[in-house]
Amino acid sequence: MNPKRPFREVPFSRPGTTPPRGAHMRPELRDALQPNSLHCFVCGLDNPYGLQACFYQTGEKEVTAWYTIPEQYQSYPGMAHGGIVASMLDEVVGRSVMGVDPAQARLLFTARLTVKYRQHVPVGVPLRFVGRAVKDRGRVVTAWGGVFLAEEDPATAQPLAEAESLLLAVPEEELAAMDADQLGWKVYPDCTPEE
Repeated sequence: MNPKRPFREVPFSRPGTTPPRGAHMRPELRDALQPNSLHCFVCGLDNPYGLQACFYQTGEKEVTAWYTIPEQYQSYPGMAHGGIVASMLDEVVGRSVMGVDPAQARLLFTARLTVKYRQHVPVGVPLRFVGRAVKDRGRVVTAWGGVFLAEEDPATAQPLAEAESLLLAVPEEELAAMDADQLGWKVYPDCTPEE
């Protein structure tokens, strides 16, 4: 344990209760909603095994997702599995420079992701994931991401876990071969796929 960061109580969902789960919609940020796909593990809205998370452009080169990790993704009782936390952090840093227009999205892939788990990340508790581009050199982006308890003041909140990432632009020939319609790549109002 870091002596500069004393342990603090992190809420856990209680057995026998029905915790909130999944993405938390932000109607006030509807115009800032980023595209989703249908089958991605993190943002795929039709993936029954995935997280079905939604992301908002909340600043210049900054993305935020409000999300409650469902209990089926826990490791020890009440705690999110580290792989799920890393997946959400990977997605939020990768989206930091994406934008909101699916046709003009800057798509990047992760070359390196380093995650520091500072506290247990709870399941069944509203969280806030934030990703920010730190350095943007066009085809290479360095980004930071963090996960916080959603109820905490963003100005003073300390991350439960954080990540640093090196991102590389998807090569032009791969972008040209992608079929956005087949991927279901677009902005879904209310983060819900059409029937």
